[in-house]
Amino acid sequence: MAIDYEKEKARLEQNKPVQKLVFESGNEMAAMAAAQINYHIMGYFPITPSTEVAQFLDGMKAKGQHDIVLIPTDGEHGSAGSCYGAAAAGARVFNATSANGFLYMLEQLPVQSGTRYPMVMNLVTRAISGPLDIRGDHSDLYYGLNIGWPILLARTPQAVYDMNIMALRLAEHKDVRLPVLVAYDGFFTSHQKRRVQYFEDRNVVQNFVGPQPREYNFALDPANPVTIGPYMNDPDLINNNYQQSEAMYRAYEVFQEIAKEYYEISGREYPILDLYQMEDAEVAVFLLNSASETAKDVVDNLRAKGIKAGVISPNMIRPFPLKEIQAALKNVKAVVVGERADSYGGHGANMTLEVKAALQSANSNVMVISRIFGVGGKDFYADDAEHFFQLGLDAIEKGFVEKPFDYYGHTPGQPELAPKRVLEPLHGDAFKTGLIKVTPNETTGKLDVKIPPLRSLTGKPKRIAPGHGACPGCGIFPGLEMFFKGIEGDIVALFQTGCAMVVTTGYPYSSHKQTYIHNLFQNGGATLSGVVEAFYELKRRGEIDVPEDFTFVMVTGDGGMDIGMGPAIGAALRNHKMIILEYDNEGYMNTGSQLSYSTPLGHMTTTSNVGKFQGGKAFHHKDTVQIMASTNISYAFTGTEAFPQDLLKKAAKAQWYAQNVGTVYGKILIACPLNWKSADELGEPIVGTAVNTCFFPLYEIENGVTNITYDPEEKGKRVDVYEWVNSMGKTKHLTKPEYAEMLDTFRQEVERRWRRLKEKHNNPYL
Repeated sequence: MAIDYEKEKARLEQNKPVQKLVFESGNEMAAMAAAQINYHIMGYFPITPSTEVAQFLDGMKAKGQHDIVLIPTDGEHGSAGSCYGAAAAGARVFNATSANGFLYMLEQLPVQSGTRYPMVMNLVTRAISGPLDIRGDHSDLYYGLNIGWPILLARTPQAVYDMNIMALRLAEHKDVRLPVLVAYDGFFTSHQKRRVQYFEDRNVVQNFVGPQPREYNFALDPANPVTIGPYMNDPDLINNNYQQSEAMYRAYEVFQEIAKEYYEISGREYPILDLYQMEDAEVAVFLLNSASETAKDVVDNLRAKGIKAGVISPNMIRPFPLKEIQAALKNVKAVVVGERADSYGGHGANMTLEVKAALQSANSNVMVISRIFGVGGKDFYADDAEHFFQLGLDAIEKGFVEKPFDYYGHTPGQPELAPKRVLEPLHGDAFKTGLIKVTPNETTGKLDVKIPPLRSLTGKPKRIAPGHGACPGCGIFPGLEMFFKGIEGDIVALFQTGCAMVVTTGYPYSSHKQTYIHNLFQNGGATLSGVVEAFYELKRRGEIDVPEDFTFVMVTGDGGMDIGMGPAIGAALRNHKMIILEYDNEGYMNTGSQLSYSTPLGHMTTTSNVGKFQGGKAFHHKDTVQIMASTNISYAFTGTEAFPQDLLKKAAKAQWYAQNVGTVYGKILIACPLNWKSADELGEPIVGTAVNTCFFPLYEIENGVTNITYDPEEKGKRVDVYEWVNSMGKTKHLTKPEYAEMLDTFRQEVERRWRRLKEKHNNPYL
């Protein structure tokens, strides 16, 4: 029976709860839904463009707007693990991620679905690297098709809010009991503000979601001890998989029931397929998420010209809406499936192959045209949608598809336009001054280093060319270049993902004068160790002819020694001949100043906000130098550009040990004016003050023996930590009376670590 929409609208207007109209982004609405539901736990790790979800929730928590426990984990794999553990314990759990972060947690996700613990995760879609690209496509989403999670799609910020509310209800339904993924387009939907309605009273949301089911087997019931995730032999695993498969298909029906109930309170419909002008369409495009909205405007124009065009966009792709696809395409002559990712070698990406399979099982003669578009966040305009429709119209006119599969929007290379080198390559003697002398001292067992006055090294070429995109006052490059002044000869540098990597390598340009390698945030130590071992083996076999005195340097920062700590420790334990150099800017600055484990207590970041209910980061910073030194490497040190002679000596020692003994680790404190909220020109004085407070002491650990290389107490220059925190906007709040206790706790921890370090300095056996 046909619905009388006018009567239905009037009925709903009388009965539905009050909703507020705002202009917000998809990330804001994902956070809003989570806050109104008031989940127990969110384990998270920052990655663009999903990072904002945790940021918004942290800001809301500082204001007392929800009670969610936010767990800042060491990486996406850890965030997925914390979420699984919380779900197994009986908590309601939420998460958000993107791109390679999703892949990093991927092995954990089938564990959660295979053991049937509900949760909701937002996938803010983004291009999978390499090469690195932070903008939106669907290459990450397609990796999620086989993890056993129902997948809902959200085309708009409104849909992000609504889908997040329905997703938890779906996940916890007794006939489903699976974790659910809500996917929306990075930057297109995540950051663009649109008109959105949300329920003013959070009780409406909580009543819709309902009480949490408690009949599952949870880990925290002592009266009912359970074994979660046991080893399972093959006769049982196929039964487990069958049950999971059945639950997935039931999610298809359950979602429709939930969507109908949600329509009753919201007035917004979410059918399995969003169909636009498909009743009599002869040519159609099939698009996921935000691109479909652009195509709808084009349909209106085509219809005005008498062309029967339509758009298909699914609201759910797991389970795949087979019957709806068959019905929607029943009278269509040609459909163009546009996809923001490829399934390399498959003659069409994932949705193309599934649409074709649906049509094949219905014995349909619909012509299917597959086009890969918009990868890496390339915009999709009305002209592009018109092109897609034209492909279908051409096929209808010809009676066949001329080119079933192709890319759209790519451009052929023009060799004559290839960028030319601006600087001639420098190597060998160009980076050798002969002015730095390092010799082993047989008596002390340490190295003696002689360096010239700084002015003698000013003529030494910089390793990184000007013209990079760093923020004004960024301390990364003064710090790195000061360190590199102490390194003689050729280097191979590996940069983990971070500010230093992003701002120096915008394709097709590079600021690096010598060989540079990038690998992901978490895997620099392992990658460079492979380079080092290949170098020595290729040299041994006589297959390369390069100087022996190469120096291999891994540069990490922006929290890279959180997510990348495991591979770094592994490299150190194996003792590869390489330097690991961390620039410490006290946060994940490349993703927008989120807290890292190097962020000190009480410091404000976008995920350790300051408000009535919290006062910055709630736990102390990680001492990576001591951690790495505990692997028994030959040399570890701290340094800063504020004490250049000290840093130069340590760089020279680091090179000698890396070339002759094994792994070296160094940490340099650098300023980040943008996120420290300090003046651009005050970076060096601020890090100098950090040294003089003893928060960042200058020392080295050489063959297990600690030596403080600058003692502000002996120099009569020590100042209280108040002087340091008062110099930065991110810590100004700590100078207020209401934060006196936190500042004192921070002061005591600085003192404790300093006294312990002095004892090690005084006793070579410690």
